[in-house]
Amino acid sequence: MATLAETVADALLDAVVAGRYPAGTALPPEGELATAHGASRLTVREAVRILRATNVLEVRRGLGTYVTPPERWRSLDLLVRTHDTDGAGPAVPELLLEARRMVEVGAARLAALRRTEEHLTALRAGVEEMRAASTAGEVDRFVDADIAFHDTVMRATGNVFVPFLLEPFGALLVAARRQTSSVPRIRDNAVAEHARIIDALTAADPDLARDAMESHMNQTLSDLREHVLGTGS
Repeated sequence: MATLAETVADALLDAVVAGRYPAGTALPPEGELATAHGASRLTVREAVRILRATNVLEVRRGLGTYVTPPERWRSLDLLVRTHDTDGAGPAVPELLLEARRMVEVGAARLAALRRTEEHLTALRAGVEEMRAASTAGEVDRFVDADIAFHDTVMRATGNVFVPFLLEPFGALLVAARRQTSSVPRIRDNAVAEHARIIDALTAADPDLARDAMESHMNQTLSDLREHVLGTGS
């Protein structure tokens, strides 16, 4: 159960996201906010503190409490909420795919140089699991196998830091994959693209591996736009 301060903080955040309090502007005085939200000044003060903790708000001494630009916020959930609401620019799944592309294309190239037979065995088993799950129409099983495949590629780089680069997006990446993997055509395309990645890693060809992962990201983006977002390719 949310506290009253958390409820007020959420209402203030809604107002920020809706543009009633744009970035760079000051919030109304504490007393005015208390009246508007049917809360005490102390509660409003605590609500502001909650939003300051994620850098949504900042106090400028002698001037008041100001709204900061979303790119300065320190909460992934809040950033997603902003992008889901404003309707401007790429959708959240597209932004996540951009982030994945930046990390995973380079990881595939490095993995081609450092992968072991154990990695290749795990990757082949992963594709077979994806194929079986797709045939059975088991979306969650397919998603689990898909995520495990990419995690193996990241670990195959031999760099202990690489597997952690996308970790902050974990829950969002799972949700995005469930969204796309519910479409049979997308699952078929994903299985084919993953098989090409394995071929490139088996050949130990870094350029081929880079191109295969790039192709996978391009196919995923095209499928996302055509079958999920309805925005075309």
